Amino acid sequence: MKHENAYQPLGERQLEFARAILDPACPLPRGLNGPDGEPAERRFAVYRNNVVAGLGEALKAAFPVTRRIVGDEFFAAMARIHVVHEPPRSPVMLDYGVGFADFVGAFEPAASLPYLRDVARLERAWAEAYHAAEALPLEPAAFARIAPEHVPSIRLALHPSARVVRSSFPVVTIWQMNIEDGVPTIVDIDAGGEDALIARPRAEVEVRVLPPGMAAFIAALAANAQIVRATEAALDDDARFDLSHALAILLDARLVVGWDELGAPLHTDAERAA
Repeated sequence: MKHENAYQPLGERQLEFARAILDPACPLPRGLNGPDGEPAERRFAVYRNNVVAGLGEALKAAFPVTRRIVGDEFFAAMARIHVVHEPPRSPVMLDYGVGFADFVGAFEPAASLPYLRDVARLERAWAEAYHAAEALPLEPAAFARIAPEHVPSIRLALHPSARVVRSSFPVVTIWQMNIEDGVPTIVDIDAGGEDALIARPRAEVEVRVLPPGMAAFIAALAANAQIVRATEAALDDDARFDLSHALAILLDARLVVGWDELGAPLHTDAERAA
């Protein structure tokens, strides 16, 4: 028996199927018949439900703090709407959810929780840091061997897992009290924002609050700026920026994996590991 869409271009068939799998209002894709030769509407409905439910579970696993804040029922409804409007763009499910925080920020029923978008951004950064590539941190002693007069002109290579989330809300405090072993308490969301540093230099992802100006400093370093230029960016962002403190934090967090000067090879501790 020939399908009625047997001569429909493959791209059109795939697009029709993709639309119908996420939108119950779409008609059954042409040519999807059961063993009896009749349109398999019930079978397709079960498949559609499994796909949407599976993507919702993926978001639930990736954003546990966001889910805890809004509750299971609210999160499930929000996730379902997101799934319909933003299906996966990659076969790698770890990539799914990259746009969820922005969706949350624009989701009108969650408007009473203005910090929720930044919490979701932090959770996404946490997941990215967890799955980032490994790199050998530079030992503080190696960095100490740099002549002081050369420090302003060098560039620092940061650990691949390093992420920064800036927020006008106390996002780290809110996240910490809503993780699995967190203790919910009263938080003044108008007390000031927090910039979060998320990284996995060791086995576990670490989240810490950055001091003033350091988020801009790290962003500049990540863009290959020399320390002197990164310092200027940090001071433009916040006049309270302290370079010595910032460098101490990066070394303590084991986030510096190498350094170089313009045109010179990257200095790392790879030889030491070998």
